[in-house]
Amino acid sequence: MDVGLTVGDSLERMERTIGGFDLAEYSLAEGVDLEAIDGDRLEEILADANADFCVHLPFKQDVVTPVPEINEAILDYQRRLLEWAGAAGARKAVLHGTARNPHDTDLRPLFADQLAAIDAAAADAGVELVVENVGHQKRGLPLTVLGDLARETGTAVCFDVGHAYMEDGNDGVERFCKRYGDLITHVHVHDARSRGDTHIPIGAGEIDYGIVTEYLGGFDGTVAVEVFSEDVALLRDTAERATAALEADNS
Repeated sequence: MDVGLTVGDSLERMERTIGGFDLAEYSLAEGVDLEAIDGDRLEEILADANADFCVHLPFKQDVVTPVPEINEAILDYQRRLLEWAGAAGARKAVLHGTARNPHDTDLRPLFADQLAAIDAAAADAGVELVVENVGHQKRGLPLTVLGDLARETGTAVCFDVGHAYMEDGNDGVERFCKRYGDLITHVHVHDARSRGDTHIPIGAGEIDYGIVTEYLGGFDGTVAVEVFSEDVALLRDTAERATAALEADNS
C-alpha cells in the first residue's frame, strides 16, 4: 500500500509537505492552463522526495448534462487533461462522480456512457481512472448509485471516507465498503463531524475507522491523506492512523 498526500494545485505546497510520503495527488483546477504548469519543477520535486504522482481532475466539472454537445465537450476536455497527466507520469486520476442533476434517473445511463468514455481515455493515456463519491454535494451521485454505475462500467473507485460519512454517517461508510469494496483502488482519508466539519485529522471527528478495517483491511491500493492543513506532524499522524486501519488483518 502506498500512502500519499493531496496538495491542491500548488507545487509549493507539494514541495513543503511531500517528504516521507509515497505519492502526491495534484489537483488540476478548472480552466487550468496546462502549459503554465512547470513540468520540470514537478518532476524535480517528485524525484527529490522519491514519490509517485496522481492527479485530481477538476472538482466542479460535471460528468454529464442533458445536452449532447456539452457532453462531447466534457469528454474532449477530460481527454486533454488525461493526456497531460499520462505524459507527466501520473498513476491515477480522480474524477468526481457528478451530474447536472444527480437525481434525474434519465441521466444515469448517459453518466455511464460518459464514465466509460473517460475511463477509456485514461487507459489510452496510461492512467487508471478512479471515480470518487461526492454524494454529500449538490451535484454528487448518491453512494449506491455511484457504486452501481462504477460496477456496470468496470470503473475503479476512489472511496472518500469522509464524504461517505457526510452523506450517510458511519452507516454509509459501512454500506459502501461492504457492497463495493472490491472496486476501491484509491482511498481519500480524513475525519469529519456531522455538524459540517470535514477534512480534519483522523481522530478529531466522528468516523469509525474500525469499519474501514473490517471491510478494507489488507488494502493494497493507494491512499491519499486529504487533510486541509500544512502541519506536517498532523498529516503524518493521519497517515499513520490510516495505515493502521487499512493494513490491519480483517480476518
